[in-house]
Amino acid sequence: MEAQKPSVQAGKPAGKNKKETKNVPGIKNASWVILVCAIVCVCLFIFWFGNDMHFDEDGHPQNLWGTVYKGGFIVPILQTLFLTVIVISVERWFALSSAKGKGSIEKFVAGVKACLRKNDIAGAEALCKQQKGSVAAVVAAALVSYKEMDANTILTKEQKIVNLQKTVEEATALEMPALQQNLPIVATLTTLGTLVGLLGTVMGMIKSFQALAQSGAPDSTELSTGISEALINTAFGIATGAFAVISYNFYTNKIDNLTYAIDEIGFSIVQTFAATH
Repeated sequence: MEAQKPSVQAGKPAGKNKKETKNVPGIKNASWVILVCAIVCVCLFIFWFGNDMHFDEDGHPQNLWGTVYKGGFIVPILQTLFLTVIVISVERWFALSSAKGKGSIEKFVAGVKACLRKNDIAGAEALCKQQKGSVAAVVAAALVSYKEMDANTILTKEQKIVNLQKTVEEATALEMPALQQNLPIVATLTTLGTLVGLLGTVMGMIKSFQALAQSGAPDSTELSTGISEALINTAFGIATGAFAVISYNFYTNKIDNLTYAIDEIGFSIVQTFAATH
């Protein structure tokens, strides 16, 4: 029973780090992003694409903007999805750049390892303060636990190693949700953008066939409107899906690199403690 009590004490610093490891800024509620993008796109669709200057007296489009307007009401929906992907991608760029810290991750990991080999915990903590970011926050939490386990005379070596591993895992778990924030939305838009574009395409083709089905000579205006709606929506849907896939894979790779660095240095800290105690 006596051995269990210090174990709880050792777990306190990890809990305290819950307030200290918020190192990834970003948009917490993406629904506001979608709402703002929707308002912008609807206004753009009505007041710019639908402006009379883009059409002749018969209502035929005179330029690309007018052609986009002929895509129908699905167009502002697709524009909203596309703009949302762009905004979230930019937001994730700044967020993950902040999570990375001020310097090179590779140099930081190598520097901390060098300090650990010399048993220079203070030097490793100084590197964490200089680097900042998510990786440095996890390492700093692990180093605090390292010093506490080093000073602990009650727990066995195995218990100290378990506590140290637990601290690394808890600190990593605190950082991961912030790193992955808003990426599920981008992943959803990879499919949703394509499907909405396909819906607009089908609706445009329906209008085209309706124009062809009219008695007598087909209405060329209705026919061209249907074809425009089909092609415009196809283009926006493909663009949204393609950009979302590229963005999602790019940022997932960056998160994987950060996670690998955290795992590598966390393993080094635990192994160093096991080898020197």
